[in-house]
Amino acid sequence: MAKPEKHVLLCAQSRPEGHPKGSCSALGSAAVADKFRAEFETRELWGRFKFSTTSCLGACEQGPIVIVYPDAVMYQKIGEDDVNRIIDEHLLGNQPVDELKAPKEIWD
Repeated sequence: MAKPEKHVLLCAQSRPEGHPKGSCSALGSAAVADKFRAEFETRELWGRFKFSTTSCLGACEQGPIVIVYPDAVMYQKIGEDDVNRIIDEHLLGNQPVDELKAPKEIWD
């Protein structure tokens, strides 16, 4: 496998309804994952970039959470409509989407 330029990680953590931390799954991460996969397929991005779902990335209340490595950029409250912007601007354009980024305090 060739080393990808960037790796997109999407939290798909699922917790029981009513859990105090919530979960990215309950906030729509499955639809976001489907959109990323479809766009990667349509645009033939597999290999150049990698996409994976993960368990908890730690900011459940701000989900769905996406992290792009090696840039270490965390996006919060991502919906299907945000996927193309992340692909176009960040993955292909090398410019993170500032208005989708999680506040720096989340990393602390």
